Amino acid sequence: MADLLLLLEGLKAAAPACLVTVESTQGSAPREAGAWMAVFADGLVGTIGGGHIEHQAIAEARRRLRGVQGAAQLRYALGPALGQCCGGVMHLGFEVVGAQHVADLKQRLAPTRHPVALFGGGHVGHALARVLAPLPFALTWIDSRDGVFPPHPPGDVACEHSDPVHSAVPGLAPGSRVLIMSFSHAEDLDVVAACLKRQRAQGDLPFIGLIGSQTKWATFANRLHGRGFAPHELAQVTCPIGVPGIRGKEPEVIAVAVAAQLLQTVQDARAPRPMQAPDKAVNVHTR
Repeated sequence: MADLLLLLEGLKAAAPACLVTVESTQGSAPREAGAWMAVFADGLVGTIGGGHIEHQAIAEARRRLRGVQGAAQLRYALGPALGQCCGGVMHLGFEVVGAQHVADLKQRLAPTRHPVALFGGGHVGHALARVLAPLPFALTWIDSRDGVFPPHPPGDVACEHSDPVHSAVPGLAPGSRVLIMSFSHAEDLDVVAACLKRQRAQGDLPFIGLIGSQTKWATFANRLHGRGFAPHELAQVTCPIGVPGIRGKEPEVIAVAVAAQLLQTVQDARAPRPMQAPDKAVNVHTR
């Protein structure tokens, strides 16, 4: 989102740019379809993966800015001729854009943001909010206490006070990934139970993660079973959270491990729609 804002600000200042978009890939490639960079005459925003492929694309984009015509899409083989050994192929789209395209680009290039509900404003919650802010997530941060959120939350994080805290669960955006780490095990248990009730009714929470140990989860599972939840419902809860193999317990370390786990649950975003139908791709460096 920060790159998109920089692009739009540059265009509004009447500086044209050449937008370079990864239209598709085959085999191993440094970026996925939908990745983009904007090349100005004297600057650059975004990246399509770095290396010699990006160097060549920048040179091609600046030729377009000087008025040199070319195919709307070029094919780059990531082999010896480019000084790269990825072995894949990238199809790059080139289009010169200006201030008149700002509204269209704002819609086309806006990243897909997946809703996340974070319950808990403790040390790990603060670290997670900072880590998740620049990632493709729309974060709602929830706590039952006053004064736990920073005066200036990172990015576009939405802070919400809810007392009791589990009463916020029914109003979560559909498709929310839920992270539970409140100041109290009693609150954690109530939030998990509320999530499982919502799953029973709607089934629209793709991830329910609870901070804690296997011992904590064994206790919770027993209590939730006593509340009437079946084993297949309890299996929807991930506890402990975070990608395996990261042993550090510092808040920032936990935050990175949990953010990586959330990213594993997210499917690749679709590539943006072209402004015009591209011409047949032209091969560049096919060795």
